[in-house]
Amino acid sequence: MRPDAIPIPPGTPGTPARLRPGARCAPRGFTFLELVVALVLGGVLLGLALPGYHTVIADLELRDRVAALTHALAFARSEALKRGRRVDLCPSGDGVRCADDGRWERGWITFADSDGDGDRGDAETVLKVEPAAPPAVSVRGNRPVHDYVSYTGFGQTRMVNGALQMGTFTVCRSGRKAVEVVLASGGRVRVARTAVGCP
Repeated sequence: MRPDAIPIPPGTPGTPARLRPGARCAPRGFTFLELVVALVLGGVLLGLALPGYHTVIADLELRDRVAALTHALAFARSEALKRGRRVDLCPSGDGVRCADDGRWERGWITFADSDGDGDRGDAETVLKVEPAAPPAVSVRGNRPVHDYVSYTGFGQTRMVNGALQMGTFTVCRSGRKAVEVVLASGGRVRVARTAVGCP
């Protein structure tokens, strides 16, 4: 028999307390007071963390819409160059038809504009659908980009009447500063942060 397998009689010095005769085990768990104190401290810490958490979420929602819009414009330009014909973006709440309310936050569609009228017809192919933004986010274009953005087969933005198309989208998230997505001449896009607070 191995030396470490020899049984130790109870009461021998060095015997674990649970093996000593008459030894009482300490109770496990928390007292009611300890539990209440832990809950109060947890509540205080959560209260301190929540404002920071909401700020992070608001910033992420704002950045997400800015990124989605800039990527959509780049995609439309790329598709127009590849196809050699007009490709447009327009606001759309249903992912099928262009809306005329200018509320880009409801989502938008990118489509091959075969007839060049800036509006999607039934026979025109939808290339990509962007879903709606979170409820507190708005995306609004000024007059030149209120209803649509149209890229020609040369990758330049033009109105349906042939005029240059340049404009600014204002992306807002309640409680944050507005961000502008600027469509410059030639279809180039840049992002500008502003000091204007969003309502």
